[in-house]
Amino acid sequence: MSELRGATDIGDFLVSARSFDEYRAMFALTDADLRGRVLDCPGGGASFTAAARARGTEAIAVDPVYATSPRELTARLDAELTRGSAWTTANADRYVWDHHGDPAAHARLRAESAAVFARDLAGRPGHHVAAALPHLPFADGAFDLVLSSHLLFTYADRLDARFHVAALREMARVGTEVRVYPLVDQAGRPRPDLLASVVAELGAPGVQARVQDVPYEFQRGARSMLCLRPAATRTGVRGAGAPGAGGRMRT
Repeated sequence: MSELRGATDIGDFLVSARSFDEYRAMFALTDADLRGRVLDCPGGGASFTAAARARGTEAIAVDPVYATSPRELTARLDAELTRGSAWTTANADRYVWDHHGDPAAHARLRAESAAVFARDLAGRPGHHVAAALPHLPFADGAFDLVLSSHLLFTYADRLDARFHVAALREMARVGTEVRVYPLVDQAGRPRPDLLASVVAELGAPGVQARVQDVPYEFQRGARSMLCLRPAATRTGVRGAGAPGAGGRMRT
């Protein structure tokens, strides 16, 4: 674990298992948000979809790892939980432990979430779709809300601005609203230049962007999310490529 202390790169893309409660906090989700059609993109091993559907939400998760058989994916998730726990323990000073308690409690919560995910994956495979950004197999406007956590900005060391823009445009195509969290990388560093360039690029095809504070902080400084909505045309009709549309960002 000593080699992870102070590291800025966790290694391969981590398949994590965040809980429904974490999603509610990090995306500032209200009961009204959960009454619509919701896409978790990428879903990883999170229990959000299973828990949301149990509450009546039309929730779907999409992730390329779902192409793996449920048994293989469950086994991989066990190893990923160990890897993620080692990272957070080694770099505990980079995190705020108010929500989770301590590294041991955090590991237990993730394991519980992974168990819920594994049961749902085995029992309801249709709720988990194998696909990868920036190409999603869904119709335009198929969802009221798209949630995307710990991919964009998190892996800014390997996903460039072009990928960020393409991924965000695709999520904005399939969803009426898109929320992305966090806006810091693996080491907890903000990426203001990347954020500004992405928001500026998104403004051209008519996507309105704003940064909103959230009632959650695990990585230190990760207290906000990026929200996207289609810009309205001059006649008030939503649509991509709206004349004169521009991104808006809180500073």
